[in-house]
Amino acid sequence: MNLKFNKNEDFNKLQLSQLKKRIAQTKLGGGKKRIEKLHAKGKMTARERIDFLLDSNKDSIEIGALVGDGMYEEHGGCPSGGVVVKIGYIQGKQCIVVANDATVKAGAWFPITGKKNLRAQEIAIENRLPIIYLVDSAGVYLPLQDEIFPDKEHFGRIFRNNAVMSSMGITQIAAVMGSCVAGGAYLPIMSDEALIVDKTGSIFLAGSYLVKAAIGEDIDNETLGGASTHCEISGVTDYKAKDDKDALNKIKNIIDKIGDYTPAGFNRKKSLKPNDNPEDIYGILPAARTEQYDMMEIIKRLVDNSEFEPYKEDYGKTLITGYARIDGWAVGIVANHRKVVKNGKGEMQFGGVIYSDSADKATRFIANCNQKKIPLVFLQDVTGFMVGSKSEHGGIIKDGAKMVNAVSNSVVPKFTIIIGNSYGAGNYAMCGKAYDPNLIVAWPSAELAVMSGNSAAKVLLQIEKASLKKKGETITEAKEKEMFSKIKERYDNQVSPYYAASRLWTDAIIDPLETRKWISMGINAANHAPIEKPFNLGVLQV
Repeated sequence: MNLKFNKNEDFNKLQLSQLKKRIAQTKLGGGKKRIEKLHAKGKMTARERIDFLLDSNKDSIEIGALVGDGMYEEHGGCPSGGVVVKIGYIQGKQCIVVANDATVKAGAWFPITGKKNLRAQEIAIENRLPIIYLVDSAGVYLPLQDEIFPDKEHFGRIFRNNAVMSSMGITQIAAVMGSCVAGGAYLPIMSDEALIVDKTGSIFLAGSYLVKAAIGEDIDNETLGGASTHCEISGVTDYKAKDDKDALNKIKNIIDKIGDYTPAGFNRKKSLKPNDNPEDIYGILPAARTEQYDMMEIIKRLVDNSEFEPYKEDYGKTLITGYARIDGWAVGIVANHRKVVKNGKGEMQFGGVIYSDSADKATRFIANCNQKKIPLVFLQDVTGFMVGSKSEHGGIIKDGAKMVNAVSNSVVPKFTIIIGNSYGAGNYAMCGKAYDPNLIVAWPSAELAVMSGNSAAKVLLQIEKASLKKKGETITEAKEKEMFSKIKERYDNQVSPYYAASRLWTDAIIDPLETRKWISMGINAANHAPIEKPFNLGVLQV
């Protein structure tokens, strides 16, 4: 291995180490003392509940582990958005599990908590996956109620989705393992079946203190809405469990008896590991986002047997398109090439930029994958579309629009991996979050923004300088450097993959070596939902 490879490897492994540290800290939720307090009550943590429920001999993936990272600091923070979401297997059946983390503000709902719960339901709806709710929540976090309560994508949308999923025949099971109050009480009761843990679980629209204040009635919470009340008197819940493990075992028994699904029919053969060592990715991927590298070398370390069948290999070279298998599943790959190349006319084209010919190629390839019912994988390292008079006169906007049209109307599953840059309209054309990828994840090397931190800082600096000059202020060279540094630091923070992950613009930041697992589990989930509409590009200017 050469010196550059070794430097890249050291840099990328350091980034991975930092990711693992941040995730480990996040997994502590509200902290060790609150975990101990929960255990003292005979309760398991949200993560312990999920781990006990999921099959230990099968893969699982966590959605939004870093949600809330760096947010709500003035309110004490909200690690993982106060809720843990995992896709895994229960009794061999793929499911999605949503568990309130009672160590974070007693499981209260922050605005980002609502967004994360809606994302979990979106995945369940899109893939027809059974969804299990492990409820232990004090309800809406009142200091931020205006940001979580009334709007279309807020708290109430959860219950609307409960009703929609029920009508679609998607299995929903809820276990009340702690508090379940006010509007949140509707979630378990709008599920197909509800369990409640004796002595620790409770369901009511208003607790004993509020009942006393509202109607003057003296009553304790257990009598008002405990397990015995709801299993023997109201009939609100279907099963009483003696403790957390008993409740989780009952869920396993229910899931075990669910009938089989009608598969979508995506092509799968025996899984083969890549021939080329996947760990080489750390050395191939450059430390700087501006450096060039060969995306094919990354692809060969992600696909089965390192085999790739290129489509239009010698045309539109700044995008790589072609067929491969990932963990046995047939996929169509659309990837940004990061090397300077020559087009068919002998003209130089910049790596990571989408030109008219590459956009045209991608549009045709995406249409072919839809025709053949082949899931799409987008490997993003894109700085945007080519600009300038030559590109504009050549119709870059029209060709870019065709590609965006194809991505938007695609009916096969789509999976987006942000490897490096994800800038501007390139993010859109390469199936960014706005284009409904089934799953979207970033590597620690990713950057998401309208443009790079350096470019954006230069633009913002010019605006700020013009504003100060209007006020008659003199700007020295030292002052200009200071201004640039501050602007770039602020912008670079927003470009970070952690900033994106905390706001759920991506589903996770992952180790590059986990990419195959995420795509495979995603296609397996998508295989639960037959494609119900044909691929149609609508009005398209050819």
